[in-house]
Amino acid sequence: MGAGRPSLYNQEIITKTEDYLENFHKYDDLIPSLAGLACVLGVGKSTMHDWKGQHQEFSDMLERLMQVQEKFLLRGGLSGDMNSTISKLVLSKHGYSDKIDQTVDHTTKGEAIQSIPLHSFTGD
Repeated sequence: MGAGRPSLYNQEIITKTEDYLENFHKYDDLIPSLAGLACVLGVGKSTMHDWKGQHQEFSDMLERLMQVQEKFLLRGGLSGDMNSTISKLVLSKHGYSDKIDQTVDHTTKGEAIQSIPLHSFTGD
């Protein structure tokens, strides 16, 4: 058995996390965030990531945090209540992107389209 520090994870962590999820505004946060939760819990984000892998209940709460964050960003970004640049940046962590796929498929049912010489249209 390793001689590392004992985990700080306990029922108080669960209680504080639940409170943060329900009342993040009282902690002066506009949206719930991992950084905000880490400050409330008094631990680093890396510790929370460790707990996520070790405790299913905590993992579920972090997933819920991210879902609430996404909801607030979408609503705030669409309504104009939140800075669009910051909303866009944070939403990219949720899989959103403004990248346009410019791949053009020049085939029909998997077959290449045959080229027609330009002179065929001009009558030359």
